[in-house]
Amino acid sequence: MTDPTTGAAPSGAAPVAPLAIATDGLTKRFRSGQVAVAGIDLRVPRGAVYGFIGPNGSGKTTTIRMLLGLVRPTSGRAFLLGGEMPGAGADVLPRVGALVEGPAFHPYLTGSANLARLDASDATADPRTARQRADEALDRVGLGAAAGKPYRQYSLGMKQRLGLAAALLRPRELLVLDEPTNGLDPQGTREVRNLVRELAENGTTVLVSSHLLAEIEQVCSHIGIMSGGHLLLQGDRAELTAQGLPRLSVLTSADHVGAATEVLTGLGLTDVQTEGATVSALLGAVPPEKVSAALVHAGVDLLGLEVRRPNLEQIFVELTGEGFDVAR
Repeated sequence: MTDPTTGAAPSGAAPVAPLAIATDGLTKRFRSGQVAVAGIDLRVPRGAVYGFIGPNGSGKTTTIRMLLGLVRPTSGRAFLLGGEMPGAGADVLPRVGALVEGPAFHPYLTGSANLARLDASDATADPRTARQRADEALDRVGLGAAAGKPYRQYSLGMKQRLGLAAALLRPRELLVLDEPTNGLDPQGTREVRNLVRELAENGTTVLVSSHLLAEIEQVCSHIGIMSGGHLLLQGDRAELTAQGLPRLSVLTSADHVGAATEVLTGLGLTDVQTEGATVSALLGAVPPEKVSAALVHAGVDLLGLEVRRPNLEQIFVELTGEGFDVAR
């Protein structure tokens, strides 16, 4: 087991990357008896973009609130940047930017004035550069032209952008974003995706919570999959998807679907399925070139052949037997 404050491995074990976020048995049980988070052990390496994914109601936001000291856990421990929360909050939180459950601002103040109030409440911020920081944060999220507009006139997407700007008022070692693309149009979603990449390239660790798999899959280096309050799986995204069995799809003519099915079955491929003129199966250890050669030898019209590795949606379905949003 790793040391949750440093990521250090036990003596004699392989070294482990330092951790920006770690939890041990983190649990939240409400008075009603409902268990929102059930003993999870998060491991978020420093410098990672960690996609924290799962359906709405799976415990993601409750976990984030416990990480930030907004909710006390029923049991277990949580560490941010090496400090145990909530006790280390005064030292840790100035180094953390967060957007949780949608931003809340003063409705009659402008976007710029709202950021100025937030910045003034930070005792570690230099007041001499407050205006510059606010302007840069607004420009970074595409709100420069709306800086003087009252918050109550902002659209949902603009409000979400202002929340991101608040999280970016100062350089952060860790950024925690809960559904950051909520309310954004496709262009705004792309901008947030590019922003996350830029932050990660500059050394910021980013935890992104979302129920939109397509967005997470494009940007994350690590994933953690939540369902029903349980952390089902976590780790390096590329390694996790590579562990799944690839699926081979063969496009043939309508008359040769039966023959193609027989060839794939005869080669020992499993879970053979047909859809129109496409026959697919789990590839297993059979080389794709052996499949194509067998199809040609059997006289099957081979109009196309593709091998796909499982994506996050397929991994989640395999783990839980259910699906959730993969796009807007």
